Amino acid sequence: MGHEVGEDYQSPLLASSSTIQGSAEPVKRTGTLWTAVAHIITGVIGAGVLSLAWSMAQLGWIAGPICMLAFAFVTTVSNYLLCDCYMFPHPDFGPNRTKSYMDAVRVYLGERQHKVCGLIAQESLYGTTVAYVITSATTHKLFYRNLSLSLKYLSTMVRRSLEIANGVCDNDGHPARTGTVWTCVAHIITAVIGSGVLSLAWSTSQLGWIGGPAALIIFAIITYISSSLLSDCYRSDDGTRNKFYKDAVRLYLGRNRSWICVFLQNLSLYGFDVAYVITTSTCLRAILKSNCYHKEGHSAPCSYGYTIFMLIFGAVQIVLSQIPNFHDMAWLSVVAAVMSFTYSFIGLGLGFAQVKENGTVMGSLTGVPAANLADKLWLIFQFLGDIAFAYPYSIILLEIQDTLKSPPAENKTMKKASVIAILVTTFFYLCCGCAGYAAFGNNTPGNLLTGFGFYEPYWLIDLANACIVAHLLGGYQIFAQPVFAFVEGWFTNKYPTNGFVNDSYTVKLPCLPSVRLNPFRLCFRTAYVVSTTVVAMIFPYFNQVLGVLGALNFWPLAIYFPVEMYFIQKKIQPWTGQWVALRIFSFLCFLVTVVGLVGSIQGLVSAKLG
Repeated sequence: MGHEVGEDYQSPLLASSSTIQGSAEPVKRTGTLWTAVAHIITGVIGAGVLSLAWSMAQLGWIAGPICMLAFAFVTTVSNYLLCDCYMFPHPDFGPNRTKSYMDAVRVYLGERQHKVCGLIAQESLYGTTVAYVITSATTHKLFYRNLSLSLKYLSTMVRRSLEIANGVCDNDGHPARTGTVWTCVAHIITAVIGSGVLSLAWSTSQLGWIGGPAALIIFAIITYISSSLLSDCYRSDDGTRNKFYKDAVRLYLGRNRSWICVFLQNLSLYGFDVAYVITTSTCLRAILKSNCYHKEGHSAPCSYGYTIFMLIFGAVQIVLSQIPNFHDMAWLSVVAAVMSFTYSFIGLGLGFAQVKENGTVMGSLTGVPAANLADKLWLIFQFLGDIAFAYPYSIILLEIQDTLKSPPAENKTMKKASVIAILVTTFFYLCCGCAGYAAFGNNTPGNLLTGFGFYEPYWLIDLANACIVAHLLGGYQIFAQPVFAFVEGWFTNKYPTNGFVNDSYTVKLPCLPSVRLNPFRLCFRTAYVVSTTVVAMIFPYFNQVLGVLGALNFWPLAIYFPVEMYFIQKKIQPWTGQWVALRIFSFLCFLVTVVGLVGSIQGLVSAKLG
């Protein structure tokens, strides 16, 4: 029989503990609801979770889930009962506390049951640790096996890229198309979630809590409409594939507009790569500044230049630019896409943490105030340019679509991939933009992870910026490869017998497999990387450059050409309902491009002269 619990009763265990501690101060209890949740999850989700699939298999789809819900209910009831045993004699006011399960049993049930409980509890704890040892050994075995397979796969991919040899070809002599909806999604996310995501908190701050998120959603819808129109232009009526954006424009709109498209497309692609050089140098610089602020204090004069980081990034891109084409880049896009998710989640988490620390949601319904109406309009115009940069991928859509295997029809796969990719990117854009604005309000930095709204934890900021750099290594090539393909294809057709342009030579490098290098490819791609690096050194202004590029690319390439080609491809007659709707759609997007371009150029000039 247990002890009768009264006000004067004190646990023998607590009494002995007090005697041992003597005059030492008790440990301060600082736990919260969330630390308790973390402790519980750590204790519960362990080796047992790995056997749940087998357990479910024994009872099937009905009894299995019901049994799990029943045990969850039993556990909840048990925990509620036990929680009331922490304080005694009163469950709320005590005044005494039982600091362990064994202590509670001794207080309420007596010494004999306390010993029985101790035997069972210790046996259970011992058995749990044995299970954890077994699970750890099994996991380590699988880890090393999968690591070996991953390294083998990565080695194969790197060797394929370095060899620059002819791959398996289809009937018309081009690399075999093996892409799926998921490789397509990876290519799109790599191209879309790039440096633009880092400016979205600043962009959201310009329009506030209503206009900012609404603009992001509107641009997502516009991007989907544009990509759907363009994906239908991949195959012509006779089944011919338009493997490049310029090919589709030439087929549907003629040679003259094709040359305009080629100029704008390659200028835009070139500009994207310039922006990626700027972003990478900013992130590498931010890593050093973060470490410096952590060591020296937030007010320390931690100053680093951009040039050396741009040169390092350029040197790496010279090597990566020797990857032959999109067909050999699936692995690079997958790595880049994973990196984009990583730093987006980190930025999102830091934003929410800052909101919690502030104790309030910053920002306003109308956005950052300005000295006068003109200044506010310039900021809004630049905001439109930044958003326009963040979304469209029309300039490389057909190149990505050309990697897809068929059947099913390429346009169906592309539309499905576009829906998935746009939903994912819009979710991240809304989260990152809104979290950053909620954290900093009117003081939101132009670049969320490098503007040093965040100082700690410094290692997490370093990790986020390192992930951005890894992502942009692949993102740069996503935009550079179409330029390479256009220029090299033009020279091959112009000089079909020239050895410098068409011949390849085997080169053996120390500790690396033999590679085949084409002299013209090596020289042109190296010159391309060098030129983007030099331009980035001259104009290292993140938000302004993004705005100019976004506005320049948005209407002509993402809206005008896809709409005009769609009219011809679907034989849509003038003044029909669909014709009028798409004309209005195109005109409104044209206005966005005009004001975005004007505002971003004004910001770029002001930054250069300021």
